[in-house]
Amino acid sequence: MKDGSFHIPIQYNAMARRKISNTQAVCILLLWFLLVYMLLRYSPTVDFMTVFTVIASGIIVFVPLYKNRRHKDQ
Repeated sequence: MKDGSFHIPIQYNAMARRKISNTQAVCILLLWFLLVYMLLRYSPTVDFMTVFTVIASGIIVFVPLYKNRRHKDQ
């Protein structure tokens, strides 16, 4: 501060991560499987975008559930 620069303190307040119960995890997984089934069943063709959508949505759904389960064990 004597050299003319200033420092803005930045606080990182991560949101408190709520633990997902077993019932909530099962509901999320069943809904995901239902949506994937509907996507595959009713799409006229299974092309790259369909497969990419299933994989991307699986990552979006399963990674947070896995992390939540991993933190629950600790």
